[in-house]
Amino acid sequence: MVRTLANKRWYRLIPLVFITYSLAYVARANFGFAAAGGMAEDLQITPGMLSLMGALFFLGYFFFQIPGTIYAANRSTKKLIFWSCILWGTLASATGLISNVNILYGVRFMLGVVESAVWPALIILLSRWFTRSERSKANTFLTLGNPATIIWMSVLSGYLIESFGWRGMFIVEGVPAILWAFCWWYLVDDKPKDADWLTEIEKREFEEELKQEQQQIKPVKNYAEAFKSKAVILLCFQYGFWSIGAYGFIMWLPSIINAAPDTGIVMTGWLSTIPYLFAIIGMFLASYFSDKSLNRKAFIWPFLLIGSVAFYGSFWVGPDNFWVSFLLLVIAGAVIYIPYAPFFTALTEIFPDNVAAGAIALINSFGALGSFVGAYIVGYLNGVTGGFGASYLFMAGSLFLSAILTIIAIKGPKTPISKKDHQKNSKLINVK
Repeated sequence: MVRTLANKRWYRLIPLVFITYSLAYVARANFGFAAAGGMAEDLQITPGMLSLMGALFFLGYFFFQIPGTIYAANRSTKKLIFWSCILWGTLASATGLISNVNILYGVRFMLGVVESAVWPALIILLSRWFTRSERSKANTFLTLGNPATIIWMSVLSGYLIESFGWRGMFIVEGVPAILWAFCWWYLVDDKPKDADWLTEIEKREFEEELKQEQQQIKPVKNYAEAFKSKAVILLCFQYGFWSIGAYGFIMWLPSIINAAPDTGIVMTGWLSTIPYLFAIIGMFLASYFSDKSLNRKAFIWPFLLIGSVAFYGSFWVGPDNFWVSFLLLVIAGAVIYIPYAPFFTALTEIFPDNVAAGAIALINSFGALGSFVGAYIVGYLNGVTGGFGASYLFMAGSLFLSAILTIIAIKGPKTPISKKDHQKNSKLINVK
């Protein structure tokens, strides 16, 4: 029965959360291709204005994440994501129809608002459907929606821009989210107890296992106590600095590549996929060993440190050695992604159910603020300096600080535990 239940959960839920986050990620990441594909020239906007337009998404994301996530946790993730799909698909397509720059500022901001709770809500959803020994792997499939999306979106966006222009790219890539909303509504259940595809015995046994896990986590009275805790404060800054490096890279990699000699928009699309191919391999390996050891910390800070060194190496190599610099950027881009699943798995194991949603939302909202800073400052530095060296240094410093804060904020498991023992009695160690 246990094996049958496990198969049911993996086959039913993982494709749904992967596709949902993949479609959400298209709406935020394709802006970088529009920037490299003629958007600034057509709208006659400066590099600073373009940077602000790209970054406003994350400002909307920052302000509305906590209430949206709390609604998803306390009411319904299913309803929140259904309406989010419809709204972000509509706004994404509208970006290709509007010429007024001020209205586009508003559209980018609102796109961030409607997407703000999607990621943490999906993390909470998976924490209710998978046990601790499964969770990092489950979160990896969710997180794969990020690099996997950029791979196919990079190639598709390059061809769409070449064939229909940047406006056509936005319109075409926004429609699938609207259609997907209805698939999501039909197929997803908020909790195991709501699923008509599980037997009553399966529901009861699985809920009991999750309940035993919660007994091993130090209780927290309310959101106010959680938000004031040392762990939450440090992790907010940790994820903020991490996101500066991550989204500075994600948003502006197409422009960096497109600036190289003899590189058109289609080749830019293909080259932009390379870091994410390596990221996918690394994410599977990290999630496997993270679940095997239950030591999340060991699979977070080393990769952030490597990313910092790689960005500094790109600065040191300089613009005259593009392909060496690009190789270092491939390394940086890959290792930025690898720790995501262990990191968010650690968050679900640090905080008890009654405050987990709010704590994760607050940390993720600081990530959004870091994304705003990264997307804006990197674009601004590239425009002002006429090169990419200053932004490489900026991203290197941010990832270095994030690595240091990870070491301080997240502790490894106190005692080893075997997977066999976990399955036998469900007594789990606590990640603090």
